[in-house]
Formats: sequence, structure tokens, C-alpha cells
Amino acid sequence: MSLAQATQATQLHGIHAIVYALFDATEKLDRHAMRRQVQLSLASGVHGMAALGLATEVAKLSETERRTVMDWVAEDTAGQVPLGLTIFGNSVAEQQAQVRHAQSVGANWIILQPPAAGSFGAAEYIRFFGRVAEAAELPVAIQNAPAFFGRGLTADEIRELVTQHPNICLLKGEGPVVDIATLIERTEGRVPVFNGRGGLELIDNLRAGCRGMLLAPDCIDVAVRAYEAFRRGDEAQAEREYQAMLPAVVFIMQGIENFLCYGKRVFGLRAGIEVHDRAPAQRPTPAGLAMAQRFAQALGPLRARE
Repeated sequence: MSLAQATQATQLHGIHAIVYALFDATEKLDRHAMRRQVQLSLASGVHGMAALGLATEVAKLSETERRTVMDWVAEDTAGQVPLGLTIFGNSVAEQQAQVRHAQSVGANWIILQPPAAGSFGAAEYIRFFGRVAEAAELPVAIQNAPAFFGRGLTADEIRELVTQHPNICLLKGEGPVVDIATLIERTEGRVPVFNGRGGLELIDNLRAGCRGMLLAPDCIDVAVRAYEAFRRGDEAQAEREYQAMLPAVVFIMQGIENFLCYGKRVFGLRAGIEVHDRAPAQRPTPAGLAMAQRFAQALGPLRARE
């Protein structure tokens, strides 16, 4: 990792859109829908693009499909904003191969997920992440989401990891703002932290020192407006924008499967994109669809940045 790359990584900020995996009626990745998703996200004014996290249903994708998503999102982003790609795999070798492909398509940073197989002690995860990071030529982030993955590292363990491996210079949290605040405190503010969780506690995350958020694009335009208002010191407007998206976010963020089922549908309704699931999946109910339609109508079509 060059000094320039490290400097660029420490300057990352704002609202980054992480794409949904959009499928066609035959459950194959839909190239047109995926491109449209990136175009709408960029038009909304996002400060970065990302792919292959929980929103992208990475565990349902084959290794070939994961590389295809990297190719597509890199092509469609075309260097307009920084691109982060999540690395998924159950062995060091598998993750290292994904890292190499991410580098080849022009990613600006990578985000390492813990392996899905097994449940191990912190020392084993630290060694695992360290070996993958050592093979990377890009800035590295760790995705720490114990509530979603069932495994993760404490703030002190993350501090140990980033101390041992200097190119691990970003953190992707996935937790309540009080936990994120503790993480920022224990790492002494040396490592930029992004949160997710659909945008829950957005403004308080920023107040706690979060550098930004990685969010699926269902409410991405509103989140961008909230962030920009906060950044220019207009917290009242930031709160109003956050309050506008909050009912939809609370509806969507009732667990990962619910998020994938209804977050995608709120996005699809706002974007004019038909949504299909890849089995196995949570299927929408009439009541759930009615709620998704109501929230999408309240938010209106995805808006370009003014």
C-alpha cells in the first residue's frame, strides 16, 4: 500500500451506497438493474460506492458471481467516487484470491468479512485477518458485525489488530452508536470508522465521530442530504432529513432477511425496478408489501442531488 493510498483511505467520508444483489425472474443477476442501481446512487450524490456486503447477499453468490459484481460495479462507478469491495471467503486463500480481483478492477479499498465457517477465539480471527491483509496492496477495513455474524472482535482486539497491521486502516462497524463510540474511543480516533445498520442513529453516529455510513440505496438520497446538512453545521436540517427516512429504516431493519426482503422492495418502488428474490429468501406478505409501498410513496422517487 502506497502512502498516497493510505492518505486517500484516511480521507474517506460520507454516505457510501452498497448495492443490493438484484436478480431477474430466473434468479440470475440482472445486469441492467444493477447498472441502474449504481447510476441512481451516483446521481443522489453518494460519496462512495461499495458492493458484496450483507446487502449484496454475498453468501448466495458463487465465486464467479462475486467477481462479476466487482466487475460491474467498478465499470459503472468508473472512478467517479471511491469504490470499496467486501471480501467474502472461508479460507485465507479464497479471500486472498478475491482481494487480487478487487485490486485488478480498480477498487480503492477492501472490507474483510470474518469467515462464515465455524466460531473461533479472537486470536484466530486476528491471525486470519492479518494474513489476508498482508497479501493486499490496498487499504483494508474490517467488518465487525457480531450481532449479524454471530462472531466479532471487541474494541480492544480491533486495536491490537490495527496496531499489528498498518494497512488495516479503516473499520466497518455494524452496531449501536454507543458501541461505535466506544470503538472510536478505544482506537483513539486513529482509524476512520463507518457504520451501517440501514442508517439507524445516523446523526448520532456522526456526532460520535463516525466518518460516514455504508448504506443500501433504499433511502440513500435522504441520507446524503442529512449528511451534507450535518457537515455544513445545520444539525436541525440534518435531523429533519433523518426523521424523514427513519420510519422506513425502522420497518426495513428488523433483521437481515427482513432487510433484504423489504429494503429491496422500497428501493425498487422508488427506482422503478422490479424486484425478484433468489431462493431461499423471506417472501413478502400482503401486509409487508402495503407497508413498503406506503414508505416508498412517502419518500417519493429517488432524487438526484441538487
